[in-house]
Amino acid sequence: MKKSDHGSPFDRGSADAYYGRESDPHYYPAGSYVGERIGREKMTEMEIESYLDGYEDQIASGIFKEW
Repeated sequence: MKKSDHGSPFDRGSADAYYGRESDPHYYPAGSYVGERIGREKMTEMEIESYLDGYEDQIASGIFKEW
């Protein structure tokens, strides 16, 4: 799974930050909201780091959903 794939840990972290959600490491191997949701308890350290990188990158960009 590439960093930029929809549903990847990086993608989910970025989306959570964009929409103003709390950090909650997870991803979807088959694509965003498709199939099983893999939560922190089943993620590798590398996957968690990728999620957090996506979350922090989005925060740093200053671009967020306007409600």
